Amino acid sequence: MADNLKLEDQTIKGYTTIDGKKVPIIDCPSKIIIKNKKTNTTYESEAAAQADVNDPNTETTEQDIRRDVEITVANLELFGSNK
Repeated sequence: MADNLKLEDQTIKGYTTIDGKKVPIIDCPSKIIIKNKKTNTTYESEAAAQADVNDPNTETTEQDIRRDVEITVANLELFGSNK
């Protein structure tokens, strides 16, 4: 396979060796989702979440803020195996 090959909207940036096998290094789309655990509000940015924490008119604390990372990965059965 050639470097920078497109694979289901993802790019192979190079290769590494794991357990003696050549494995592609894939650039995967990702995003951070910031939510308030109590109100389930989704914030547009880290700054918006921090503004809610800093706002004396809300009860939001830093412990109320949850950050999730969503990573989209292509199905790579061609390259992997299950043990």
